[in-house]
Amino acid sequence: MQKSGLLELNAVVAVASQRSFRRAAVELGMSPSALSHAIAALEKRLGVRLFHRTTRSVSLSEAGEQFLNRVQPALRDISAAMEAVSEFRDTPAGTLRLNTSEGAAQMVLTPVVLEFLRRYPDMRVDIVTDRSLVDIVAGGFDAGIRLAESVPQDMIAVAITPPLSFAVVGSPEYFATCKKPKAPADLLAHNCIRVRFPSGAIYKWEFEKRGEAVSVDVRGSLTLDSHYLMLEAALQGAGLAWTNDFAASEHLACGRLVRVLADWTPSYPGLRLYYPANRHIPAGLRAFVALAREVVARSSI
Repeated sequence: MQKSGLLELNAVVAVASQRSFRRAAVELGMSPSALSHAIAALEKRLGVRLFHRTTRSVSLSEAGEQFLNRVQPALRDISAAMEAVSEFRDTPAGTLRLNTSEGAAQMVLTPVVLEFLRRYPDMRVDIVTDRSLVDIVAGGFDAGIRLAESVPQDMIAVAITPPLSFAVVGSPEYFATCKKPKAPADLLAHNCIRVRFPSGAIYKWEFEKRGEAVSVDVRGSLTLDSHYLMLEAALQGAGLAWTNDFAASEHLACGRLVRVLADWTPSYPGLRLYYPANRHIPAGLRAFVALAREVVARSSI
């Protein structure tokens, strides 16, 4: 198969997956105009329109759906064949596609991802962040990174961070006028920055101490759906924030934030790198898994 033909087929798969020429172009590392030209050239040769395009959306035509159903298995076979040949290289090469949340990506970026790229210069890492859990197989990802409790049961999971804990934090300026809470119920007397899930539901802050579990539907003048906006609001004295100890650690160390209710926020299993159990593991993913194990073992010493 000519290189241009393979590019066109991958372009169809990317646009169908992303439902956007712009996002597909970013995924493939090419300009939107070049991607559009590749699709148009293929449609001209086939004599059919593969996509319905409007100014706001992109969707597969009936012919496009049939074409994609036939093409995707072939492309997977080609990718597997190329990966099998690459096993004979001294070092892994290729692209590792990961799906995770923005917060999780920040946790693993420096200790794992950047170190991985330093060790394996022929590898590329493509990280897509989603607030909601996605099907990594359907999305064409090699692996995902999520909290242990969110990993699907049919996946192989490997620790990529040590245990974590949540933290209730506020600025010194906030506590200059408000008494620090001693128990979760005391939060009802505080201005708390409420957390909204992607579903629209408001999160009830959860606590545990010596087997006693408590959840508090906190009150506050500000509700946010971005973890980092919540942290910034707390730094500005807007109220108490519910965050994780990793995100708050630097601010706590230099005194910009103060932690409360630490005895009510025990540690929990941290992030897990996960991937399908019944698929061939690419050399790049195997190397990434080995590095994750190394990083966690080193942090536990």
